[in-house]
Amino acid sequence: MSVEFRQRTPGEYAKIAWRRKWLIILPTIAIATAIAWVVYKLPSIYESTTLIVVKPAIISSSVVAPITDVDLTLRLNNITQVVTSRSSLEPLIQKYNLYHAERLRDEPIESLVGRMRGDIRVEVAKGRDEDTSGFRISYRGSDPRSTQMVTAELAGKYISENTSETTNMTASTRQFFEGELSEAKAQLDLVDQKRLQFMQQSIGSLPSEAPALIGQLNGLREQQKTLITEIGRLRDSRTVQSNQLNDLINQFDRDKDDYIVQASDPKTTPAYGQLAQRKATLDAQLQNMLTTLKPKNPEVKAVQNEIAEVQRQMDELTVDHKNKVEEIRKRMAGRTDPRIGGIRANLQLIDGEIQRAQKSLGQIEVQVGQIEQRLNRVPTSEVGLEVLNREYQTKKTQYDSLLDKEQRAKLAANVATNQQGEAIEVVDPASLPERPVAPNRPLLMTAGLGLGLAIGLLLAAVFEVPRLLTIQTTKDAEHYTKLPVLISVPELMTPREKRRVQLRHALLTGIGIVITVVSIPTLAYILKLTRVFELFVA
Repeated sequence: MSVEFRQRTPGEYAKIAWRRKWLIILPTIAIATAIAWVVYKLPSIYESTTLIVVKPAIISSSVVAPITDVDLTLRLNNITQVVTSRSSLEPLIQKYNLYHAERLRDEPIESLVGRMRGDIRVEVAKGRDEDTSGFRISYRGSDPRSTQMVTAELAGKYISENTSETTNMTASTRQFFEGELSEAKAQLDLVDQKRLQFMQQSIGSLPSEAPALIGQLNGLREQQKTLITEIGRLRDSRTVQSNQLNDLINQFDRDKDDYIVQASDPKTTPAYGQLAQRKATLDAQLQNMLTTLKPKNPEVKAVQNEIAEVQRQMDELTVDHKNKVEEIRKRMAGRTDPRIGGIRANLQLIDGEIQRAQKSLGQIEVQVGQIEQRLNRVPTSEVGLEVLNREYQTKKTQYDSLLDKEQRAKLAANVATNQQGEAIEVVDPASLPERPVAPNRPLLMTAGLGLGLAIGLLLAAVFEVPRLLTIQTTKDAEHYTKLPVLISVPELMTPREKRRVQLRHALLTGIGIVITVVSIPTLAYILKLTRVFELFVA
């Protein structure tokens, strides 16, 4: 069965605190004293402030527009980035010997620049229309005089950078418009040159020349019709002459073939007929002899030899006749009909006339095509010229606009150069701080006292919490046993035991005091090494 924890009364807690008073007091004294000593040794931080206001332009913006419409807040952010850059802050650290202790500890310059950047504060002041009316620059340092001088130099850097930015912006704007104007002028001249070249290239295809071109085209087409008719007549004549030529050639070839055929058959000659008859007689005689005689018989051999001789003579007649026929063919091939030569001469004359007519027709067709192309280009030329004119007017408008902007940029640049435009100037110079703004020593010491007390109470709780969970008094016995206490026996000690307890208590107290005294410089040294309280200096 579980039993609830017995809640103690405030009086009981007071008795516990009194019993553990040294565990509470000694840590409180040690920690509070160490923190107080460290806080006391912290360097005093001074703050110098300067006020810079925006000086409105002397000449109204309605007369001369400003060179830029960027809000001053944005420009201020850009200027702050430049002013708080390493190249800007590092010379100040060297010049005014800032963060001397940190440099002795060989801290990197990047860390010192970052710390100085955190010590600089810029507060923008807004006007009624939420416009930036000015800004306040503050710097915190360990030396009043150097803090004032650094703040003044930072203000000078802001003003110088603003002037430099305005000058650079003015120069950049002028260069920009000069470059744009030069490019626009080049484009305008280019379009003008293109328009002139287009007009020169379009000569002959302009709308004003269209009637003359149409007249030329009609005349050429009439010539085309005449030539086409003439070519048709010549081709018809050539067809008739060609047919006559073919007929004559065919008739002449047939006559030659008939003559050659008549002279080409050797069997029609008498000599060949006699030899053929003689060979037939010998063949019949040989057949009769073979019926009674053997093939090797001398008489049979004699008849066979005679037959071979007759055959040889027949072959010689055939060869001789073929040679004669070939000679006749060659002689006939060289012969021509005079009528064929005359017709061929006429055909050559007709072909020449046709070629000349076709050449003239081709030239006329080329001229017709050229004139038609020129006529077809008339609408295109008109449209192209209109496009170039519109492009020229557009470029001319852009050029005039840029020229006007360049003139206004020059006026704005003159205003900025003569310091007649919007500017910033120091109203309140950097103040010489008289009192440090950090650290808040009373607050830190009070916090140290509270921390020491909390640690002392924690130590007391470490020793007392286990006792709270056990039975120590009659109230504990009644609560946890649920029974009444009839009698309690107090702790009885002899005088010697009492002296021993008192001596032990005094010894522990003395040891605690010694530890407290020794721990004070130790804690202070540890806190100084950790540099925790330097965070409260900024």
